[in-house]
Amino acid sequence: MRDRVTLACTECKQRNYISSKNKKNNTERIELKKYCKFCKTHTTHRETK
Repeated sequence: MRDRVTLACTECKQRNYISSKNKKNNTERIELKKYCKFCKTHTTHRETK
């Protein structure tokens, strides 16, 4: 049931991380606060398609 999702920075739109989520339990897109090496700061990363 776990699917791979790509996380993109909300500031610079770079796709930095790959994570997994259970689509049965979490139907909406996930948002995590992670480090962006392009912005050189911690930013919110949102799930992309």
